[in-house]
Amino acid sequence: MRSSPIIFLLLAAAAAIAAPWQVAHAAGKCGKTPAEKVALKLAPCAKAAQDPGARPPAACCAAVRDIGTHQSHACLCAVLLSSTVRRSGVKPEVAITIPKRCKLANRPVGYKCGAYTLPSLQG
Repeated sequence: MRSSPIIFLLLAAAAAIAAPWQVAHAAGKCGKTPAEKVALKLAPCAKAAQDPGARPPAACCAAVRDIGTHQSHACLCAVLLSSTVRRSGVKPEVAITIPKRCKLANRPVGYKCGAYTLPSLQG
């Protein structure tokens, strides 16, 4: 079954609304913003996160670049491993390759994110 960006947004929104209020005020991997809420920014990546052959759209690459620039690598990892992303049908082993497919030069090659490692441009 193919999930659409609309389904991803609905799941992400539901998770963001359901997140406990105290989490929003505590410093976490994404600062004061819960990873579940940051996941909303990656809705344009829905198809690219399921299909390794799909070219990530410019909006997806911009969102990944923005999170990588204004948040931490740990935040992007927390988003990737979040329940919002898991429930949306995203394949973490595919999603972890989006920074490479977007050709983001400042991505942390070799960064471990759970069981996944950010790939280099080669390979």
